[in-house]
Amino acid sequence: MSTDTPQGTDGEAGRTAVRLAYGGASGLVADGDGARLALFANLDRAPVQVDGVVRDALRLREALSALHAVVGSDFRYKPKDRTAWLAYQRQRQRASGTDTAKAQAEYFDWLARNDPTAWIMLDPIVSVAPDQLAFEVFSKDEGTYARLAVGLDALELSGKPAFGTTNIDFSDALFDGVQRMRSYRATRLSVGAEAVAVATEGQPEVIEKRIQVPDSWLRGFLQVQSAATLATTSFQVAPIDLYNLLRHLRLNADQKARGRALRVELVPGERPRLVLEPWEEVLETHADPYVGDRAQVVKVWGRRRLMLLRRWLPFAESVDVHLLGSGLPSFWVLRGGGFTFTLGMSGFTAANWSAAAQFDLLLPRTDGQSADLTAVLQAIEGRWSATAAELAKATKLKAEAVLRAAQEGCQQGVLMYDLAEGVYRLRPLLATPPDPARLRYRNNHERQAWDLLNTKGAVRITKENRIFGEGIELTGAVAVAADKREYRPQMLVTEDNRVRKAECTCAFYRQHKLKEGPCPHLIALRIRQAQVEADRLASRGKARASITVETRTYVRRHDRGEDVFRVSLDERRLRTWWGQRGQPLRAQNLFFNSVDDARDAYFSRVDDLEARGFLDATAG
Repeated sequence: MSTDTPQGTDGEAGRTAVRLAYGGASGLVADGDGARLALFANLDRAPVQVDGVVRDALRLREALSALHAVVGSDFRYKPKDRTAWLAYQRQRQRASGTDTAKAQAEYFDWLARNDPTAWIMLDPIVSVAPDQLAFEVFSKDEGTYARLAVGLDALELSGKPAFGTTNIDFSDALFDGVQRMRSYRATRLSVGAEAVAVATEGQPEVIEKRIQVPDSWLRGFLQVQSAATLATTSFQVAPIDLYNLLRHLRLNADQKARGRALRVELVPGERPRLVLEPWEEVLETHADPYVGDRAQVVKVWGRRRLMLLRRWLPFAESVDVHLLGSGLPSFWVLRGGGFTFTLGMSGFTAANWSAAAQFDLLLPRTDGQSADLTAVLQAIEGRWSATAAELAKATKLKAEAVLRAAQEGCQQGVLMYDLAEGVYRLRPLLATPPDPARLRYRNNHERQAWDLLNTKGAVRITKENRIFGEGIELTGAVAVAADKREYRPQMLVTEDNRVRKAECTCAFYRQHKLKEGPCPHLIALRIRQAQVEADRLASRGKARASITVETRTYVRRHDRGEDVFRVSLDERRLRTWWGQRGQPLRAQNLFFNSVDDARDAYFSRVDDLEARGFLDATAG
C-alpha cells in the first residue's frame, strides 16, 4: 500500500501526504568505551543497512551540522508578524505569578495548534550505494539543495551493507547528539531499520510521522537537482578563497537598493576573480587557472546561502564551482577526507516567480515515463550508478537520447545526478514516484499561462525598453479567446530577474494586484520574454544579418577600478553607455536611416571592444 498520497486541486497548492515510520528515535548513544550514532530508517521503504566505525568523527559531525543548517534555512523575506508575539504576551499576562516554564509551555501549545507547519522539518533522503553513503536535503524556502556523500572507505565496515534509498529520523534531538561527537572516542555509524537496540529504550516501538509535503517543495527539490545535468561553466577556488568571501559577507550587511550579486570574472589562463557587489571588493583566488574557451562574467545570486557551509569549510581540501549562467543555479562541491559536500543554490526563493519562470525553461516538461527512460532504468538497476557513456552503451541509445531520458528520470524523482562524481544514480525520492502531471506547473495560473503560450500568436511583446542599471521594461498583448479580449500586461524585469511595477488590465489584477500572485497574462509575458532572450543568446555570432534587437555589456578591470561599456541595438536606434562602475555613466543615442546601418555600427563597436580585451558580461 502506498504511503505517498497526492492531495489538492488545480485551484490550490497541492500537497502529498507522506507517512514515515521509524523503529526508534535516532541519536547518539553510549557504546562501550565509544559512542554510536544510530540513524533509524523508514520502515515503510525497502530495508537499507550500513554499519561501521567512522575514521574521522569530527568531519562527520561538522558535515551533518551543515546539512541540518540547510534543512532549516529560509531566506525568504519575512514581514513583521506580531501575531505570535501578541499571543506570547497574553500568555505571560495570564501566567503572571506562575513559573516561566509553564507560561512558555502554554505559548508553544498555542503555536502548535495555530501554526503546525512551523514544527515540520522534512527528513533527509539517505542512499546506500556500493561506493558511498549519501544524505540529501532541501531547504524550507525551496532554494537550497545539499548532498553529503560519505565514501565507504571513510568507515571501517562491519558486515555487508544493504543498498537502497530510505529516509532517516533527523530531529533536533539527533542534532544535539551529533554535537556531542568527539575525536578522542570511537564513533560507530549505524543506519537501518534496527539501527541499535539500546536506542529504543523508553521509546515507543514505532515512531510515526504523517506530514503534508507541498508539491511546490517536491517540484523545487527535483528541479534544482535535475539542473546539475545541464552543461556548466566549471572552475576551482581554494578553501581560503571561500573563507575570505564568507568573512566579508559576515562583516558587511547587504545594502538596500544596491547590488547583492557575487560576480565571477573568468579569463582563460588566469585565476578566477570573485567580485562582491556593491562594495566592488575583488577577491583574487588561489587555485588552478580557468581553462574555459572564452572570457566571461557570471553573476551568482543568493550568495548568503554560502554561509551554510561555514561549519564544513575548515575540513574542505578543495572547492569546485559549477555555474549554469547568470541568475541560474550554481553548485559548490567541497571535498575532504573521503567526504564530499555539494551545495546547490537556485539563486532565488519560491517567492520569486519571475526567476522561477525563467528557470523552468532550462529543463523539458514531462507527463509520463518514456520508453527511453524505461531502458535507462533497466540498465542502471543492479549497478546503482553509471556514467552517460555507460548508459548509452548499455541501452544502445544516442547520447542526446540518454541525456533527455536521464533528465526526465531526475525530474520524476527516480534518478539523481551526482555532479561530484559525474554519474547518474538510482535514487527513488518517495516510496511511490510523484505524479509528473501534478508537478508540471506550480499553480493553476501558470498552467493557464502555458496554455496561452501554446496558442499561436496569443502572447506578443509589443515594446521593450532597456533601462541601464535597472532592467528591461516590457509591454505585451495577450489575446484570450475565451474572454474575447486582449489584455495589456506591463512589467519591469530587473537585472536580478525580479519583477517590479507589474500591472495588467485583467479583472484578477484589478481586484488583487499582486497580493494573490501574478495573473496568467503577466506570467505568460515573462516567459515569452525569457524565450526571446534565450533565442537571441543562442543566435549570437551565427547570423549577424538577422539581428535587429540585441544588447551586450563589456567590462575591463584595471588598477583604478573597472570600465563598463553597454551597447544596445533596437532596430534603427543605437544606444551606448560607458564609464567606470559605481560612477554615473555617460550615454549616447544615435538614430540611423536604416536597420542595416545601425546594425553595422553596433557590431563595429562590439568587435572593437573585444579586440581591446574587454570581457563579455552580457549575462552578468
